[in-house]
Amino acid sequence: MGRLPEGETAPADGALPQGTAVDAPFGVYVHVPFCSVRCGYCDFNTYTADELRGATRAGYPSDVAAELALAGRVLGELGPVRPAQTVFFGGGTPTLLPADDLVGMLAGVADAFGLAEGAEVTVEANPDSIDAGGLARLRDGGVTRVSFGMQSAVPHVLAALDRTHDPARVPQVVAWARDAGLEVSLDLIYGAPGESQDDWQRSLDAAVAMGPDHVSAYALIVEEGTALARRIRRGELVAPDDDAQAAMYEAADATLGAAGYTWYEVSNWARGDRVARHNLAYWRGHDWWGFGPGAHSHVGGVRWWNVKHPAAYRDRLLAGASPALAREVLDDETRRVERVLLESRIAEGLPIALLDDEGRRAVAGLVAEELVDGRAALAGRVVPTLRGRLLADAVVRRLLP
Repeated sequence: MGRLPEGETAPADGALPQGTAVDAPFGVYVHVPFCSVRCGYCDFNTYTADELRGATRAGYPSDVAAELALAGRVLGELGPVRPAQTVFFGGGTPTLLPADDLVGMLAGVADAFGLAEGAEVTVEANPDSIDAGGLARLRDGGVTRVSFGMQSAVPHVLAALDRTHDPARVPQVVAWARDAGLEVSLDLIYGAPGESQDDWQRSLDAAVAMGPDHVSAYALIVEEGTALARRIRRGELVAPDDDAQAAMYEAADATLGAAGYTWYEVSNWARGDRVARHNLAYWRGHDWWGFGPGAHSHVGGVRWWNVKHPAAYRDRLLAGASPALAREVLDDETRRVERVLLESRIAEGLPIALLDDEGRRAVAGLVAEELVDGRAALAGRVVPTLRGRLLADAVVRRLLP
């Protein structure tokens, strides 16, 4: 699993520097770090049952409740507590916990901060970890949206990713979610070892046929330290091919566009206004508090991250201390650079005024090379074209010379 970044030691009481701004929109992320098995490509902070060593799934809602109480105190010291505009239960596999536990944690968020009117509340789920009753309970408890980890419709691609669900179950869980009154998102991964262009098109067509509100499509990245990386290094599997992944991205954009979906971030498409508001808040640089082991938070230019293991997380909270391991206070230039990195990925674009002189001069060349939309540039914003999305890192290097 990925290592946490380095930073200054976070204070034991979790206090933020006096004067930290608390005027941006606010969201909540709840990390549920449990998985039944670990997928070979996964670098997330997750734990199977035999890796918990002192922590339990049953005790986890109480651990999160303790951090919620701490967060309410810390933010209350800085000004009026802002209601959560969005709440996202991610993982791991949140639906390995009973639906009542997830609903109870959502109630804890509402008690600590309040929920804004029309708040978006998302739960990630594996297709084999939830049933119709659980989805209905989530909706009754205030969840508005479910994001299913479909990944692929092709059995041999799922096997290469170590995914255990039956692809035939995905339409069933989508139908159950619809019956419960939930919005539906499907997550796809492309570029798995052995996946052909035809395989990928089959997955895209299957996803579109289910009529979700939202689709995410991510290129497979081989992370060091994962089982997938070790298998590729031993020659058992072939590493993803950049050109093949680019062709798959183009196929995704064409297929989803033809079906009425519009891209709003490099890897995300939605019908109408059904964007993932929680994720869009990250790309816009809003504030959020991340609860759970290894979770990251950002409030008013202060970023911090919690200890990784669930047992260490629990022990700190039981001792009355913050679970934060370290933090960094971002200066104005760092925040500007991060805005360029993030806002150049979204369809609403990056204000050209945020760029320095050299970055502004680069925009004309990016337009000429059809990496940036010319009409948007004339209106003062950097919006990537399809080619620019494929070369997003290169675009950023030109904007931040």
